[in-house]
Amino acid sequence: MGKKIRVLIIDDSASVRQTLTAVLQQDPDIEVMGAASDPFMAARRIQEDIPDVITLDVEMPRMDGITFLRKLMAQHPIPVVMCSSLTEAGSETLLQALEAGAVDIILKPKIGAADHLAESGMRIREVVKSAAHARVSGVRRPSARMGAAASGPAAKLTADAMLPPPTGRAMAKTTEMVVCVGASTGGTEALREMLEALPANAPGIVIVQHMPEKFTAAFAKRLNGLCEVEVKEAADGDPVLRGHVLIAPGDQHILLERQGARYHVSVKTGPLVSRHRPSVDVLFRSAARSAGANAMGVIMTGMGDDGARGMEEMKQAGAFTVAQDEASSIVFGMPKEAIARGGVDRVVPLDQIAREILMAQSRF
Repeated sequence: MGKKIRVLIIDDSASVRQTLTAVLQQDPDIEVMGAASDPFMAARRIQEDIPDVITLDVEMPRMDGITFLRKLMAQHPIPVVMCSSLTEAGSETLLQALEAGAVDIILKPKIGAADHLAESGMRIREVVKSAAHARVSGVRRPSARMGAAASGPAAKLTADAMLPPPTGRAMAKTTEMVVCVGASTGGTEALREMLEALPANAPGIVIVQHMPEKFTAAFAKRLNGLCEVEVKEAADGDPVLRGHVLIAPGDQHILLERQGARYHVSVKTGPLVSRHRPSVDVLFRSAARSAGANAMGVIMTGMGDDGARGMEEMKQAGAFTVAQDEASSIVFGMPKEAIARGGVDRVVPLDQIAREILMAQSRF
């Protein structure tokens, strides 16, 4: 059976500590080993007993979360999940945390909002379980016990909840190539590295990165300042153009659609698919249906199996598909599942994905 994932909660709000404890302990694979109201208390606790994962608030008395995170990563790397309120102002700070070594972001649960708590609780448990398997400073964490794929009683919906399966092998190469990318845990920095390596005339790219709402806009803005390609958070109806990258908004699905010889995206609400919104499976299935051999699929670091079925559908529709390799992945779950389903043409290190995209473009 193996051991449980032991979590230390660091937050100055007693109600948030209590709610997070209750949410996490709904999963039999997770044990909350304790809570601390500030980083100094947490440091003493870590000296006595090392957790598998830490959830860390950003704004706290005596020492802010980012400063504590940097000290922790320098002295004793432990997988850290940042816990934040839903504010656009705080998005920039959260991106600094990801740069400093945090593996993911969760939103503070809304206390008393039962419907919201059920859905957000599922994501919180999934993120914490993913973090327990993440590489921190290049070292893979020991495997904790992973039970069933579920993090709760809710049914795991497929992309059928958003659109029907592909009808068969799609159209031949007749239009511009479009690249569809899926990533989760560790993906923010992996996407930055990949996109920074692309020239301004790279093919149009559509990305699903599992990330809460509000944060995707700040993430896209940050990437736009670093890359030669233009990067923005997608809006419904945006065209997919050469040299442009569209990132799915947090908490909304994104679909690739074709009108004549041109592609655009549709941004939609809907149920969680593969326990995510946005879902990589939804994007990849839409690419299989709308683009076929005109598409390229890329699946990158992340926990779980979101995107594995959709990538298989893309390959069957004639698309060229690439997965990030295990050695360069923070968490190898999503690429591993796609490879296991037979949906991957090439497995390459992170630093070669941009090259694969440009080579595929040259063959078009």
